[in-house]
Amino acid sequence: MRGVSVGRFRSSDLLMLSPWLVTLLLFWLFPIIASLVLSFTDYQLLSGHNSFIGVDNFIALFSDPTFVRAVLNTLVFTVGTLPFTIIFAIVLAIFVNRNLPFKTFFQSVYFFPSIVSLVVVALIYSTLYARGGYIQMLLSAVGLAYPPEGFLFSENTALPAIMAMDVWMSTGYYMLLFVAALQSIPQELYDAASLEGAGAWHRLKAITLPHLKPMLLFVLVLNTIKSFQIFVEVFVMTKGGPLNSTMTIVYFVYEEGLHKFNIGYGAAAANILFLLIALIAWVEMKLVQERQI
Repeated sequence: MRGVSVGRFRSSDLLMLSPWLVTLLLFWLFPIIASLVLSFTDYQLLSGHNSFIGVDNFIALFSDPTFVRAVLNTLVFTVGTLPFTIIFAIVLAIFVNRNLPFKTFFQSVYFFPSIVSLVVVALIYSTLYARGGYIQMLLSAVGLAYPPEGFLFSENTALPAIMAMDVWMSTGYYMLLFVAALQSIPQELYDAASLEGAGAWHRLKAITLPHLKPMLLFVLVLNTIKSFQIFVEVFVMTKGGPLNSTMTIVYFVYEEGLHKFNIGYGAAAANILFLLIALIAWVEMKLVQERQI
């Protein structure tokens, strides 16, 4: 009887998990496997031509200046936005976690950009960055230099402009995560430190930051994955230009696979992106876990 009950229990578990398992197989595992297989083929969607070519797509990618530029731009975007986003999020979290008037209001205001449609935000910033836009007018009023053709049409400022928008939009979301982590720290630790004469800086260094370490690791990995997958901003604001200065890996995959219909070539680029994200996330986890803040 015990064997029958256990068998029934396992069957019911499998039945309950079946929607998730079907979703996992259809929308995660199958696309990953299909992408891996296609990356070793010369598959032209329009002509229907499909032939196995081994690692030729990967070799061609690393000699493709557009793909190399896309990798460098993606790395610059990730490295350039991660520190600012995390630092601003921690500072805002510490600020709004204090017993201040209108505390909930400030949390809502800082979090609001994260819930607005990314397409809407990109269109608004495109207007702000345009020639004769508000940002250009403000810089002109205070006598600062600006690209006369607009920030998004200058090779030197297009990518930094998108990076600044991403930091502004992402900070509020990660702020709430750090607020949740701050609220889990026992107040008794701060009281004991105050009794021993520890100042605000020492309490921050000895109590707050070490307790934020697990959340810091989560935010670091999550934001890294998000940064490497940047696409909507580039698609709406610059289309990878000017002169590929905002070309990213995901936009390169879109261009090759869904615009030029070089499915095998685009799939190879997507698999390289997957390996890059996995490698960098693993390195980040090792660094954060082995170092004391």
